[in-house]
Amino acid sequence: MVPAINVKDFLPHREPFLFVDYITRIEDNEIECLREIKPEEFYFRGHFPDEPIFPGVLMVESIAQAGVLLVLVKEPNLREKRPLFVGIERVRFRRIVRPGERLRIVVRLVQAKAGVYRFEGRTLVGDELTCEAKVTGAVR
Repeated sequence: MVPAINVKDFLPHREPFLFVDYITRIEDNEIECLREIKPEEFYFRGHFPDEPIFPGVLMVESIAQAGVLLVLVKEPNLREKRPLFVGIERVRFRRIVRPGERLRIVVRLVQAKAGVYRFEGRTLVGDELTCEAKVTGAVR
């Protein structure tokens, strides 16, 4: 874990729409974060009542949040700007994520140009791939 970095100091997201709990590793162009999937999360009441499953779209959102977190940590001059979700490509869901599991989010910055950032990300439970996606974001 990277204790010196508080996610809430960088991301404008807050509960119940903050999907990165903390950073475990950060390097030049890659970040790894964790998200504890708590059984009491609001979306489990309807997704699905008898068989709660972490929504796939929230795995993609966690990739986007981790990606923009990487940019904002590496470029502190952008911290006052608003991150925007611009696009998603090649999303694949590989495994169901259930309450009580720990989601590992690994994102690599592949391109940065004029305030637009392209990321390749994946989420895992342990070493099992749960989702992979290419995400584009902007900071304006």
